[in-house]
Amino acid sequence: MQKPKLSFWNIWNISFGFFGVQIGFSLQGANTSGIFSALGADPHQLPLFWLGAPLAGLVVQPIIGLMSDKKWVRIGYGISVVGRRIPFILLGAVISMIAMFLMPNAEHVAHWMSPLLFGALMLLLMDTSFNITMQPFRSLVSDMLLDEQKNLGYSIQSFLINLGAIMGFLLPFVLSWAGVSNQPDADGKVADSVIWSYYFGGAVLLLAVLWTAFRTREYPPEEYGRYHSKEGAAQAGERPTLGSVLSGMPRAMIQLGFTQFFSWFALFVMWVYTTDTIAVQVWKATDSTSSDYNEARNWTGVIFAVYSVVAALYSLVIPSLAQQIGRKGVYALSLATAGVGLASMRWIHDPNLLFGAMLGVGVGWAAILALPYAILSSRLPPAQTGMYMGLFNATITLPQIAASLFGGLLFQLLGSSSPNMMVVAGGSMLMAGIGAWLIVKDQD
Repeated sequence: MQKPKLSFWNIWNISFGFFGVQIGFSLQGANTSGIFSALGADPHQLPLFWLGAPLAGLVVQPIIGLMSDKKWVRIGYGISVVGRRIPFILLGAVISMIAMFLMPNAEHVAHWMSPLLFGALMLLLMDTSFNITMQPFRSLVSDMLLDEQKNLGYSIQSFLINLGAIMGFLLPFVLSWAGVSNQPDADGKVADSVIWSYYFGGAVLLLAVLWTAFRTREYPPEEYGRYHSKEGAAQAGERPTLGSVLSGMPRAMIQLGFTQFFSWFALFVMWVYTTDTIAVQVWKATDSTSSDYNEARNWTGVIFAVYSVVAALYSLVIPSLAQQIGRKGVYALSLATAGVGLASMRWIHDPNLLFGAMLGVGVGWAAILALPYAILSSRLPPAQTGMYMGLFNATITLPQIAASLFGGLLFQLLGSSSPNMMVVAGGSMLMAGIGAWLIVKDQD
């Protein structure tokens, strides 16, 4: 029995909550290094402060995936939400909002805990909760859509992710423009524009997830079973072992793992070192407490919003491009374009020219968010989609862990130069593009 074909707005509602999650994720990506710098972190230590986040993803996503494969949960109290993915999405959203409210207020705990330690703990909590929320969203698209609609489903998800990223990246800039202070009152304090951005972003995150929760009806167990093969129904009752997991792992997951490693290594380096690169290259600022450095931090949000705009628009044409040259071809070309954009930042001194670099990054980012999941989802056992999607997240977290552990060493070897790190990011992304073309096999 075939799943029903969903309307555009049904597909939109399934992923709308990801719009809110990405607001939080983007605020974190653009401002965390700046927050830690304001709290007194040394630039050589910045990658280590980010280490907890990918470690959390490495552990949390497979567990959440496996649990959501097996558990159907009902949330009552007058309004009933039933599902195996949506309850986990709601749980992660609530914790994310709390962590976002606490993260920029680290200086208030100085009398009983180091603000840097508290900030690191809140980053860990924030990223753990983001992972609890994000993993089921990937599986929900696979659960609900026909194979022929999955390119569209993941492209819409990519569009909404980037729409949220635009808002998240621009929030501190917009609030500064509206008159909220962009300058910390004292050393060890975070600027009000960042604090209020986190408050607003956390609230929107929860509201967006509630929209998905109450506008999406997951297929109940009996109906879901009718839409999948007898093999998938049999697997649903089995307890997976290491041997069964490894033997059932699609070859595409291993192939995509190579491109994912190099592309996410590049993205992590970009998120950690872009603010410092812009401060040094454009504003000639080396003091993280100076007004020029804060201007560079805000400009990071602006150019990250630009790459998100490009990614949102590009994600809308990915399905048609994939029909013409194949998903693998679109994926490889997009990653190579992003590599050129990242490396070019090493030689840019005009802030407006950074928009050109972000065009390339946006193209690659849209492809990274959509195509690996579209390629992989059709090859996963239906009863174990969540578990394998969670395991696939290791191809995102392991490169970030590697960048956290070795980023500081690379930084020193390259003369403690953030602009030189952007060349590393560009080279890594180009390597991912080459791998996508030579290694990934995609048969529809």
